[in-house]
Amino acid sequence: MLCLGVETSCDETSAAVVENGTRIRSNIIASQISVHRKYGGVVPELASRHHVERICQVVDCALQEAEVTLEDLDLIGVTAGPGLVGALLVGLSYGKALAFGAGIPFVGVHHLEGHIHAVRLEKKVAFPFLCLVVSGGHTELIEVRRFGEYTVLGKTRDDAAGEAFDKVAKMLGLGYPGGPILDELARRGDSCFTDFPRSLLAEGSLEFSFSGVKTSVLNFLRRNGWGPTGEGSEELHVHLPHIAASFQAAVVDVLLEKSMAAMEQQGLTRLVVAGGVAANRYLRERFETTVRKAGHELLIPSPILCTDNAAMIAAVATYRFEAGHESRLDLNAKAHLPLLAAESDS
Repeated sequence: MLCLGVETSCDETSAAVVENGTRIRSNIIASQISVHRKYGGVVPELASRHHVERICQVVDCALQEAEVTLEDLDLIGVTAGPGLVGALLVGLSYGKALAFGAGIPFVGVHHLEGHIHAVRLEKKVAFPFLCLVVSGGHTELIEVRRFGEYTVLGKTRDDAAGEAFDKVAKMLGLGYPGGPILDELARRGDSCFTDFPRSLLAEGSLEFSFSGVKTSVLNFLRRNGWGPTGEGSEELHVHLPHIAASFQAAVVDVLLEKSMAAMEQQGLTRLVVAGGVAANRYLRERFETTVRKAGHELLIPSPILCTDNAAMIAAVATYRFEAGHESRLDLNAKAHLPLLAAESDS
């Protein structure tokens, strides 16, 4: 079965062809980083416009690289939510039009479900498992008993981890996107330079909060008279790697402790870490050491499959179609789409 996947939930225009839900024939990703960098973050209206400009070319490239035509496809899968609703509508409308014109079945896919199962494009993963989805828009612990059966055990009450990375990077004058810049900078720093708070919330809770550590970084800068401009900026530059390392350690400590607690609480021995922040090298190293030392199995996709991509959407669409799901062509985009199997097909 050949499935064309389309992903436009935020600022990547992506199309991919996946065979039988496991073999990636192509995975084209057009980034908009250069468009949004001067604004310090994603501008929804600009993201939508650039999706409109690029989607035809990106889909054509995906088909060409996979050496297939539209007539060879058996299925089209498109992200239906959650995400920026304008951006979602571009991909969803395009995918539905292709499906209608070619008479091909169509499946709407939940973006987080794509992240949950992205690792299955590279490795065999047995059920059940715990999945930590950690990205710019989401930080959630999800128990996956089988495909389509999910229980959200905990999620962030405020900022997502990736959002906190970007905001702290902006405070430090590092530019956008902040996560990869902080990760690289922190490799030269001392994580014990300063002790930023670990926001664990109530004892036994599996929920997250990252607004406090973000505020703590801001207050630390103010106390020292540091900032990206003005007094103290030269001294700040010297200490930037240490501040980045200390902040990164505070966030990863919480992610790791909550994940280990959730595994123990649910009696699970298999952990999948997914989402854009899962590409962070420090996070991967810390989880690798701790999870394996505890005797558990750890699975993290390659960095290209951690970030938003259409291959994971095509894979999940294939699994859903094989399970008997097919979406109607009146399926609408939803900015806040619950992680429920029925929601993607309504």
